Amino acid sequence: MRGRLCSQLPMFLLLLQPWETQLQFAGPRCRTGPLDLVFVIDSSRSVRPFEFQTMRQFLVSLLRSLDVGPNATRVGVIQYSSQVQSVFPLGTFSRREDMERAIRTLVPLAQGTMTGLAIQYAMNVAFSVAEGARPPEARVPRVAVIVTDGRPQDRVAEVAAQARARGIEIYAVGVQRADVASLRAMASPPLDEHVFLVESFDRIQEFGLQFQRRLCRKDLCAEGGHGCQHQCVSSPGTFHCACNPGYRLAADDKSCLALDLCTEGTHGCEHHCVSSPGFYFCRCRAGFVLQQDQRSCRAQDLCNGVDHGCEFQCVSEGFSYRCLCPERWQLQADGKSCSRCQEGHVDLVLLVDGSKSVRPQNFELVKRFVNQIVDFLDVSPEGTRVGLVQFSSRVRTEFPLGRYGTAAEVKQAVLAVEYMERGTMTGLALRHMVEHSFSEAQGARPRALNVPRVGLVFTDGRSQDDVSVWAARAKEEGIIMYAVGVGKAVEEELREIASEPAELHVSYSPDFSTMTHLLENLKGSICPEEGISAGTELRSPCECESLVEFQGRTLGALESLSQNLAQLTARLEDVENQLATQK
Repeated sequence: MRGRLCSQLPMFLLLLQPWETQLQFAGPRCRTGPLDLVFVIDSSRSVRPFEFQTMRQFLVSLLRSLDVGPNATRVGVIQYSSQVQSVFPLGTFSRREDMERAIRTLVPLAQGTMTGLAIQYAMNVAFSVAEGARPPEARVPRVAVIVTDGRPQDRVAEVAAQARARGIEIYAVGVQRADVASLRAMASPPLDEHVFLVESFDRIQEFGLQFQRRLCRKDLCAEGGHGCQHQCVSSPGTFHCACNPGYRLAADDKSCLALDLCTEGTHGCEHHCVSSPGFYFCRCRAGFVLQQDQRSCRAQDLCNGVDHGCEFQCVSEGFSYRCLCPERWQLQADGKSCSRCQEGHVDLVLLVDGSKSVRPQNFELVKRFVNQIVDFLDVSPEGTRVGLVQFSSRVRTEFPLGRYGTAAEVKQAVLAVEYMERGTMTGLALRHMVEHSFSEAQGARPRALNVPRVGLVFTDGRSQDDVSVWAARAKEEGIIMYAVGVGKAVEEELREIASEPAELHVSYSPDFSTMTHLLENLKGSICPEEGISAGTELRSPCECESLVEFQGRTLGALESLSQNLAQLTARLEDVENQLATQK
């Protein structure tokens, strides 16, 4: 008895194996080449729950016989009854495990049997590029497998013919109660290869085996003899030829013709387009070089090929150029014009409005603006000297002309200035400047050196005292006056403070945040080389020292020569006296 049980145990264990295991298809996984495969599953109420379970197991087993992947077989599943539901589109999953998980959770719709509606959905939606199907020009076969157990409640022949006309190959699988005439109306020819009828869902694996053998026919590309010049693309039971990029298939559907991409007019080359099989490149005319976009051309010597605008000298540097200035000249902020302002030697006193209308945050902007002026000056004891006076209801010298000898020291001192607030006594500030700021005691150079004296008044409103008397006195003293107004500054008052002509010596900005545009005007004006001090000739201190030294040496030589002549004259007189005595 024990031996009979042991002999029957393998059969008993086989019966206990799940359907999914029993439905495994024999043989290695077939490599069909690229394929877009959509299963259209009937889940109407006529399909019983255990039959639907068998259907799920059948799909899982069939998936395991396919070479699934983005570049191989893409799989989509839709189910239908009186409506159509996408279980997962072609482009959703690239791994078999994810597809199996989605199939196992599939719940039947359990309504009518609208097979024609399902075919329409497959044709218009499931096989669209948006859902993951490869485009028609890729020539990837599109295969639909329709599994149904009854008679359609709508028309299928017409919509199936449209689907086949669009290149969809249809397999019609009827189970148990399926209508054979409807299956034949849906399937692709030849019908004996595309129509399958099985007795029950238990026998559906028979279709799986036949379908597997159908897909796994010989790889005609691998067998050779296809005649394709470039590429052979295998499909179930057939093949087609394809060409490498830059080529197109000839009329014989086997050989490939090189495309002349230059003649298509989309290359974008500015000068010349040079075509090669599969690609093209741009080339420039002689004297030009290709730019980084590999399409446009620029003159190799840009200084000769473009309107560079350099005031003095243009230097070409590959794909760009730069402007140069003469020795001891400075390139301006525009990168093109040159300025000699750093050679100018000026005694510059800045009168800064610190009244309460300026406000603390704007006063910080004013200090930054002052330091930007300092940046374009040649600050040194022999060059430009800078002093700063702040005024409100009173006047305070923040630092005199002779205190700082470098631009860095001046800028640091400007940043340390504290805001005074209170009123606006611009006239009092002008008096302080005339009587004290340009004195030699405060660092101004003697008038004999002809160093220009420049005063720059910065204010944001109307003065609370008269400015006319001391503005006129400043100009009488030879001080070149500039007036910079911001916000509510009064133009008439600015013109009264400034030297003539007003258009060169008056600047205005509507608010503190836009003051920087005034810098260019001041750069070109404060420089004495531009002639702001009419009638004043400024010479280099080096030139003056050389002249004085030359004059000193010359006078010394003349004095020595005079002494020698006097001595020689005296000797001649002695000789003459001696000769006269001897006579």
